[in-house]
Amino acid sequence: MDNAGSTTEKQKKNLTGAYPKIAKQTKLLNTLVIFAFIYTMYLAKSLLIPLFFSAFIALLLSPLVAIARKVFVPRTISAGALIVLLIAPFTLLTVELAEPAERWMHSLPKIAAEISEEIEEISSSIDAYTTPPAAEPVEEEPSIFNWFGDDDSPKLPVAQPDTSNSVTDKIKQSGIDMGITLFSNAPFLLAQVMACVVLIFFLLVFGPNLFHVFIRDFPVVTDKRRALVLVDQIQRELSAYIVTISIINTCLGLATAGAFYYLNIEDALLWGALVALMNFVPYLGGIASSMVLLVVGVVQFGLTSSAFLPAGVFLFLNIIESQLITPAVLGRSMQLNPLIIIIWIAITGWLWGVVGVLLAVPILMCVKIILENLGVFDHWIRLLESK
Repeated sequence: MDNAGSTTEKQKKNLTGAYPKIAKQTKLLNTLVIFAFIYTMYLAKSLLIPLFFSAFIALLLSPLVAIARKVFVPRTISAGALIVLLIAPFTLLTVELAEPAERWMHSLPKIAAEISEEIEEISSSIDAYTTPPAAEPVEEEPSIFNWFGDDDSPKLPVAQPDTSNSVTDKIKQSGIDMGITLFSNAPFLLAQVMACVVLIFFLLVFGPNLFHVFIRDFPVVTDKRRALVLVDQIQRELSAYIVTISIINTCLGLATAGAFYYLNIEDALLWGALVALMNFVPYLGGIASSMVLLVVGVVQFGLTSSAFLPAGVFLFLNIIESQLITPAVLGRSMQLNPLIIIIWIAITGWLWGVVGVLLAVPILMCVKIILENLGVFDHWIRLLESK
């Protein structure tokens, strides 16, 4: 009996000592899985970016296709018509803005050189006031070591590095490199856009049937009703968010373009469209737009107080939009913590570039909606909504 009792106690001790090892191995395995997932998302970005973007657009347009289906309009016709209606305004706007955008791209190195020359003139004038006068040369007293030296030998001048145009050359080279990068990536970007259009069409036509078959027949979906409710809520809330933000940003772009046109700022429509597009990136988009408009003001008005006019007008409109209009329209349920948004934008931008920055907030909204419907990780939901 004593031997049996001692054996049981030894087994308990062995199991107790094994629990910390199992816990450490589980944590290590979870960490490796997270890093593998991040690496996969980064490595497969050329495949995942069109998929995610097309899925979001199809999710927004699918209710309209369903409404058309109820009035006996085939999915193929309604999906094609919606894609045409979606592409046509952007195509017209692109054609309208192509000429001023191309002109600015060609003049970008020259503008950068002019701005750098102005900055160099200001810095040289400041140096003229702050640099102390050069000390007078002191005659060298004769020394016993110079008696046998050749004092009449010519002194070779020391070459001074010419840094007067270094900043200008670097800025010019940066502009040229940026132009080369844009032109070299244009075919790949065009191919991705065409792939997205085709994928959106097929998702709208064949996606709903595939989804219902997956929910009904696949055993991996245990709670079928809950899955349908979850997808429906994601569709409704995400559609409301994106449509609302799109309307607000369009109004902001039109207001900016109208104000710039009234103030005789060149290419007002181009800057209005740029502001509307960049405002889809919360907080960081407004900062980037202000910096671009500051350069625009310097180019048109020079280094004067009027150079702050375009950026100042935009900041005034942006403050009204971000602090009054957007919170009032979206409400509390759509609000997310600004710090978490910026960190998440930085992560998605590092993973997927510009498209990742644009998709950052919709993806975060989907994660929040899924967590709310599954009833898990309540502390994460409160963290996302904290102010």
